[in-house]
Amino acid sequence: MTKPKDSHRTPIAAGIGRSLRTYYGDPARAARMVTLYSEFLGSGGLAFDIGAHVGDRTAVFRWIGARVVTVEPQPAAMRALRLIHGRDSQVTLVAAAVGAAPGEAAMHVNSANPTISTLSEDFIAAADGADGWEGQVWDGRATVPVLTLDGLIETHGTPDFVKIDVEGLEDAVIAGLSQPVPALSFEITMIQREAGLNALRRLAALGPYRFALSLGERLDLADDGWQEADAMAAQISDLPDAANSGDVYARLPGVGRVVPGTDAG
Repeated sequence: MTKPKDSHRTPIAAGIGRSLRTYYGDPARAARMVTLYSEFLGSGGLAFDIGAHVGDRTAVFRWIGARVVTVEPQPAAMRALRLIHGRDSQVTLVAAAVGAAPGEAAMHVNSANPTISTLSEDFIAAADGADGWEGQVWDGRATVPVLTLDGLIETHGTPDFVKIDVEGLEDAVIAGLSQPVPALSFEITMIQREAGLNALRRLAALGPYRFALSLGERLDLADDGWQEADAMAAQISDLPDAANSGDVYARLPGVGRVVPGTDAG
């Protein structure tokens, strides 16, 4: 029997299929991620994958040898996660969003491009008419449970590393954290810089973090080393709109590999 093409599938199934091909189909990309995350995470460690989508980061964390708590609110993405990681005793799958307080929230689903489904109406408004975001439509809606990082820590323990990628609510996720964790990353987008700057300020208030930037899908850290929060805020503010997106990495003193010529933090 011939397998149907994406055009014969539901939009959300086709979108998840494209995500699987994109995020699992590039061994060189996976190798770069292993190199990057190995600076913060080792065998036997614990990682939180917040906004896991189809779980490519979870796969990398497992390759490193860490246990993973994988959190994703989209039902279609969670079905893929169960198929890929559901039999792994070292992966705990949690069907929920993460935010500033526990409860429920409305998720706006982009069926054609589910990787940018979001709980943030501000994110959707900011994308409207922005360069590079043309044609994006959030055509579905689902009510999802919301947990906090504090709640996840109470249940699963303190993680060595937290990856946060939640399309515009990174600051809300970090607002639900009342204690410093050794290291984490959070996504920033140029259409909604303030969310990234709020996340940065929150982390700086929690502990003596130093910060580094990785733009786009480079999956490596910028050459200018680890910086104080004010310097990172200025760098984010000065980025051109064409930079589109990236990830800020944060670590406490003594965490991670020190690259020669950079500040040890």
